[in-house]
Amino acid sequence: MISHVNRLTLAVGMVIATLVGQATAAPAAPSENATINLIRLLVQQGVLKQEQAEGLIAQAEKEAQQARQASTATAVAAGPATAPGDVRVQYVPAAVRDQIRDQVKAEVMATAKQENWAQPNTFPDWVSRISFDGDIRLRDESRYFSGNNSNEIVDYAKLNDSGPYDVNKDTNSKLPPLLNTRQDRSNSMRLRARLGMKAVVAPDWTAGIRIGTGSDNNPVSTTQALGGGFGKKDIWLDQGYLTWKATQDLTLTGGRFANPFFSTDMMYSNDLNFDGVAALFNHKLSSDWSVFGTLGAFPVEYSSDTASNNGLDKEDSDNKWLFGGQIGANWKINNTNSLKGALAYYRFDSIEGQRSSPCTPWAGQPSCDSDGSRSAFMQKGNSVFLLRNISANPATPGLTPQPQYVGLASKFDVLDLNLVWDSELPNDFKLRSQTNFIHNLAYDKGEMLKRSEGEIVNNINRDGQFESGANAMMVQFTLGSALEMKKAGDWNVLAGYKYIQPDALPDGFNDSSFHLGGTNAKGYFIGGNYGIDKNIYASARWLSASEVYGAPFEVDVMQLELNTRF
Repeated sequence: MISHVNRLTLAVGMVIATLVGQATAAPAAPSENATINLIRLLVQQGVLKQEQAEGLIAQAEKEAQQARQASTATAVAAGPATAPGDVRVQYVPAAVRDQIRDQVKAEVMATAKQENWAQPNTFPDWVSRISFDGDIRLRDESRYFSGNNSNEIVDYAKLNDSGPYDVNKDTNSKLPPLLNTRQDRSNSMRLRARLGMKAVVAPDWTAGIRIGTGSDNNPVSTTQALGGGFGKKDIWLDQGYLTWKATQDLTLTGGRFANPFFSTDMMYSNDLNFDGVAALFNHKLSSDWSVFGTLGAFPVEYSSDTASNNGLDKEDSDNKWLFGGQIGANWKINNTNSLKGALAYYRFDSIEGQRSSPCTPWAGQPSCDSDGSRSAFMQKGNSVFLLRNISANPATPGLTPQPQYVGLASKFDVLDLNLVWDSELPNDFKLRSQTNFIHNLAYDKGEMLKRSEGEIVNNINRDGQFESGANAMMVQFTLGSALEMKKAGDWNVLAGYKYIQPDALPDGFNDSSFHLGGTNAKGYFIGGNYGIDKNIYASARWLSASEVYGAPFEVDVMQLELNTRF
């Protein structure tokens, strides 16, 4: 920085001296030695290069000769010599002045750009490459249960988390964890707050991080229950990813990121993020047509390093994966109608439970060899069975404890078809018609009974028979002045219906509000949204659902929300 100041001071001084000389006195007889010495000084200060100086010296000598001739002619024409008090300033050749001006300008501008003081109210370059966004949602939720509901519906997700649970009633008098199916819950205040940062680390590379609230590590909700004695709330890493725009049409993302597939909350919750890698393709064919596609690989759960049944060996590696692929198209039919459709295939690898080989926990065996096949996260609805094949104690066969975990009875290879039709109606109304159909290609009732060895424990009808299914469907209609709430006065209303058989899809990843999450549910939902101000809107929803098969379980959910995003 010191060298820049020295050069700048010298150059400015020279320019001022030149201008003053031109303004206050006629050209005086030049001193050739002074000009050459000045040029050499500029070389020493690094303002000029040696080869440039040599050319300037030659030019200076030429101009000095011309100046002497002009000075002589001027003196003859002007008459008497200059009066006392006149200032005589050394002549600086025009080429030197131009070189000084250009050099000073270049160095000053370079320093200004580097230190970002050339433009007022600006910031360093890295600031312009980072952006923030976020949202806050305040929710009041009430749950109303039917008095005809069964009060003996086991919470198998909690059983797995807190288990194993002894299912032998002769050795265990404690009840298993049960769902609340009869006691209403009114006006539960809830909060969702998320803050994200995106950084452009290179022209085609973007990094992103987002944090969010949440009562636990539940993957389908970042909603935090308020209360709890005004205790502080937890913050979780909601997203963390790196994206590379490989081409104009192809983007690759890895880490933890938002759902890359075009889907509804019947398949994947709107709050669900994916761990893994995904490639997204989007290509415009014409002004009316475009195609898109997604491929992804996502580790659902890795094998743990817990002990095997002898306490010394480790369990075999049996990692659980989700592999997904989707292809779709957008068609602008005309100025008032557009259609978007996509077909996806999701293969959930090794997510089903496995019946163990004979084991003896009652004799001190720490675990059974299929304990790791239980799901890392469940909601409810999927058919489940007892994983452990516990051998009876020969001394007390009927009094042998049966500490159990449960696993999924079905495999899941899911086809997911989505269609969305947007229409513009008279009076500036907009209508969105949406349908979603899901089918589990891997569903096989006979295979499920064989895999479970007859130990399926839910979705049992009144006759004691197992019932399930592989299909799910949803229809929804949204009508209003806007489909997305962006400004004050925007509004819409919506209504829809869902029918989800128990084993149409994994119950751990879909919407947690309809029937309080999971599968084995049917019913309707209605709602509306109204824009209060820019990026602020209010919402209301009513969801009414009951079971498809098994024990009676009907619940209505009301949600009142205030949403804002920034």
